[in-house]
Amino acid sequence: MGGGKQATASKRKPSTAILNGEGSVALVPVPEDAVPINCAPIVSSYNDKIRPLLDAVDKLRNLMVMDEGIQLPTIVVVGDQSSGKSSVLESLAGISLPRGQGICTRVPLIMRLQHHSSPQPELSLEYNGTIDSTDEDNICDDIVKATNSIAGGGKGISNTPLTLLVKKNGVPDLTMVDLPGITRVPVHGQPENIYDQIKDMIMEYIKPEESIILNVLSASVDFATCESIRMSQSVDKTGERTLAVVTKVDKAPEGLLEKVTGDDVNIGLGYVCVRNRIGDETYEEARAIAHELFQCHPLLSKIDKSIVGIPVLAQKLVQIQANSIARNLPEIVKKINEKLNYSLSELNKMPKNLSSVAEAMTAFMQIIGLAKESLRKILLRGEFEEYSEDRRMHCTARLVEMLNQYSDALHKCDESDPKNNFLVEKIKVLEEVKGIGLPNFLPRNAFLTILQGKVRGISSIPIGFVEQFWTYIEEVVISVLTRHSDNYYQLQLYARRAGHNLMARMKERSIKWIIEIVDMEKLTDYTCDLEYVSEWNRLMSQQSAFIDGVLNDEKRPSVVAIEGIGEVEVGVLRQFPKVLGQAFDLKMRMTAYWKVVLRRFVDCMALHLQLSVSNLVNKEMEAEIVNELMGPYGGGIEKMLEESPAVAVKREKLNKSIKKLRDSKEVVAKIMDSFICYVD
Repeated sequence: MGGGKQATASKRKPSTAILNGEGSVALVPVPEDAVPINCAPIVSSYNDKIRPLLDAVDKLRNLMVMDEGIQLPTIVVVGDQSSGKSSVLESLAGISLPRGQGICTRVPLIMRLQHHSSPQPELSLEYNGTIDSTDEDNICDDIVKATNSIAGGGKGISNTPLTLLVKKNGVPDLTMVDLPGITRVPVHGQPENIYDQIKDMIMEYIKPEESIILNVLSASVDFATCESIRMSQSVDKTGERTLAVVTKVDKAPEGLLEKVTGDDVNIGLGYVCVRNRIGDETYEEARAIAHELFQCHPLLSKIDKSIVGIPVLAQKLVQIQANSIARNLPEIVKKINEKLNYSLSELNKMPKNLSSVAEAMTAFMQIIGLAKESLRKILLRGEFEEYSEDRRMHCTARLVEMLNQYSDALHKCDESDPKNNFLVEKIKVLEEVKGIGLPNFLPRNAFLTILQGKVRGISSIPIGFVEQFWTYIEEVVISVLTRHSDNYYQLQLYARRAGHNLMARMKERSIKWIIEIVDMEKLTDYTCDLEYVSEWNRLMSQQSAFIDGVLNDEKRPSVVAIEGIGEVEVGVLRQFPKVLGQAFDLKMRMTAYWKVVLRRFVDCMALHLQLSVSNLVNKEMEAEIVNELMGPYGGGIEKMLEESPAVAVKREKLNKSIKKLRDSKEVVAKIMDSFICYVD
């Protein structure tokens, strides 16, 4: 199967990566007397050089700096179910891990391997905020118990990690994250979407560019069809951060040489072939058997010795890990500084945490002063630079538009149409108010009757406009108050309530005022406006021609044109020749006077509302808020000392982030001046 072909690996002289304070990486040769990692023990002689780097990353992981959006260099172990992941990790750690049918790993297992000189191993599990010591005899049971505590006693999975710390003489200094094995078919007790859950978890861990993917493959399968390969290829198309471990090589040695040398699936960091520990073999016995297997097996012996065995795997992982940390650490430092500066900036933007009544009173006066000035700008002076993008807050322009719409509504209603039922209503009124007296006198009560009817007909328009006006002002005032008191929850509540109460009173006051104006207009007719007489005379100059056209024109037209009014229907008017002249006079008086009435409705409304808004901004708003805050139900200025839940949560979150990032900055600062890591 492979003939005399010998698998080869690139031969590079070992070198050392040195990272200085500026974050640049330089490679220098490794000393010739460095002990090769495939010599017992499994740990390298230069692990003590790598340990500070890994300790720093582990400390950052424990500080949960990843919650701040900062990714850490991580070796992520993935593989299809039954691919031999557990055996590989056991061989690296020198301890037993849970085994069995189905998914053994149900939570992300962060394995921190640390070489130490003591012959007595130290093992501990950290989860749910607790740290439990354990030992080699009980580690399997304790991992199962911890997993059940995190993910429940069934067969479901959880994304909450479990950390296993292994301090043992001879283990390589590594930190790896072991993830659940990929399974497509749920077994009894597993959720139907178990595949999707596992896939989502794996993708979350392997997607960051900082992650190194350790893809565990069984020698007996077609690598191209492995689900773990498909997942890693989806995020690492070139394979530059994927290392493959081929397990169970003694079970399927045929064709393995071609698989690992052909590399049809783009494994950029190469392959390592290993024999799994079987049964009760000790780890030393398993390593010796594997060594003999790769030396003497007719097929496996043809594979280059630089890519076989657990010691080689450990060496590669240590070097890849160190190189990844060296490459990513400057960017991590940069991101920590950026996130810290941003959090400090956000905290500085937040309101000062008030600690005394004097501070609260000062803040209160500043807020009210700023709100009043904003309202003066947008409501009185027409300055809207504070709200340049919000046309709704360009108040003087919007108020003019509203006033013009109000004027149009008055002038376009039926009561203001001079052609509507031309003279018919006037004739009816004249017929009803006639009495014993001299002829040709225009009854004043006829004029008042018509005037009162017209005023009643339009009275809903100014009342509706007042309600519309104050609804708009209320929106503006509440918006400004909310904006300026946004950081003071209690003050905002009182300010908004005071604003609503004040707007309700202002609206009620204006409605009462406009009702009085309506009543005044209905009470009597009066104006000193000379335009009234001028307009009446102009219209009356057409009286003779109009009457002649209605009564004497042989063509008996159905419409007659009147300058200033337009064409009017006159057919029915021929029935009332005796009162036609009086009706025309009454109509023209009312037409001229109605223009005065409408002008008064518009002009007085504009002046009244302008004065009301001025008083609102300069006098009444501050007094209302003070009364609301200091009144019997207000709770006093002391209420301002209470932060809103949202502000308090944000402040606490920022303070936690700042502490976390400062601690992280301190961690990386200790190793940024210089450190040494070995790479091949």
